[in-house]
Amino acid sequence: MSIFKKIKIIIFMISLFTITAGQQALAQDIKETLFKDAKTALENAKKVNADILAPTNFNKAMELYKEAGSDYASGSNLEDIREGLKKATTYFNIASKATKLANVTFETCIKARKDALKAEADKNNKELWKQAEDTFIDAAEALEDGDVNDAKETAGEAEKLFRDAELKSIEVNYFQSTRNLLKDADDKDVVDNAPKTLALATKLLKEAKAKLTKNRYDTDEPRNLAKQAKYEAKHAMFLDQYARKVDDQDKTVEDIILDWETPLKKIASSLNLNAKFENGYKPITKTIVDNILKYQDSLAELNVQNRNLMKQVKEMSKQLGSLSKEKSTMQQQLAIQSKIRKKFQAIQKVFSRDEAKVLRDGDNILIRLVGLNFPSGKSIIGPDNFSLLTKVQDAINTFPGSKLVIEGHTDSYGSEESNLQLSQDRADAVRQYLLANMRNITPTQISSVGYGESKPIANNETKEGRAKNRRIDIVIHPNLANIK
Repeated sequence: MSIFKKIKIIIFMISLFTITAGQQALAQDIKETLFKDAKTALENAKKVNADILAPTNFNKAMELYKEAGSDYASGSNLEDIREGLKKATTYFNIASKATKLANVTFETCIKARKDALKAEADKNNKELWKQAEDTFIDAAEALEDGDVNDAKETAGEAEKLFRDAELKSIEVNYFQSTRNLLKDADDKDVVDNAPKTLALATKLLKEAKAKLTKNRYDTDEPRNLAKQAKYEAKHAMFLDQYARKVDDQDKTVEDIILDWETPLKKIASSLNLNAKFENGYKPITKTIVDNILKYQDSLAELNVQNRNLMKQVKEMSKQLGSLSKEKSTMQQQLAIQSKIRKKFQAIQKVFSRDEAKVLRDGDNILIRLVGLNFPSGKSIIGPDNFSLLTKVQDAINTFPGSKLVIEGHTDSYGSEESNLQLSQDRADAVRQYLLANMRNITPTQISSVGYGESKPIANNETKEGRAKNRRIDIVIHPNLANIK
């Protein structure tokens, strides 16, 4: 074959490939355009869990959507495909809308389902989980058919099944695995080197079981106790292994202490600190913690400032129509912002770190009373809180004529209903205290609201996190006209 013929063949093949690739790209563009609305409606339906909360309409939509996909692949009439996708989009949208009613009607059942998922019931007890899911779907279908009473009754059955699945999953995931660890520890004589840690694991496991038996519908506390028990069992195993290693290597007490100083040195170094241990590890640990808290506060403040700046930019962009008028308005806004910032800084100086954290959200000031303590389960303000609340009054007086909202929050231990009531009672108590001690504010200026456990700011699985979540927040909404 001559060189020219070879070149012609190569050119022909390249042309054929280019045409084919172009046709494929065009076909893909046509498909994306054709399926775009239905695909968006499908994604939106999935986001609101329409496949669970409105299964009848969602399944109809999916059937039409898949049928359209098959028809397109087989080269069917585009108008027929378009009509099928239009119907699919309608059903997806109906399903999405139906979830709003389902979320209200099945509120407690949905929470039970979430709790069961959190406990990994779908993995640890597949048969019971499927039974609960199927029953819940039956309830959702009844609601779609307009039979509210049947839907509620069936949802109640599903809720019980979800709770049973959750409990059994907790038993498998935490209790049984911890029992296995403790048995393993017993076989390996871990008690010889880590008796206290092993005893703590056993104690926590017993407490978890007792809590779960006492109130099977409040699983947060027993779950956390069981997780702690599991951790302490593993901790004991590690301590035993470490102790045996130390013994094998003939390490001295000095060697051990120097080994454990190394991580603190690395952490200190990353914070640009020089770790010294002439007075033990406590001083440098406190310095490290203080520095981390300082950085966290700075980061929080920077985030607030960034949000405020973005709001200002957005607002100022809207007002650029009349430059002369805008200039005057901008100057006024900047002047007000400057005054708010100075007053905010003044309030920050009023409180120590252990008393309160002062944050900004736009023009509003949030005083997080970390030092305000109530007796467990009560809403009584004791004399030990009076000095802190006096400082709160001074802070409020910095912004005369402001609207105030007292927010109560709890950790997740206890039922949702009791936590909601407790948070409301505590917020009401602070409101009444301030009204009784501040003559310059009226009842209409100050309101109180309890959020229960719904707005955590820390991890409820740790003691420190739960302490942070049990809090009173005071939100000051300044009267900008009164700022001087």
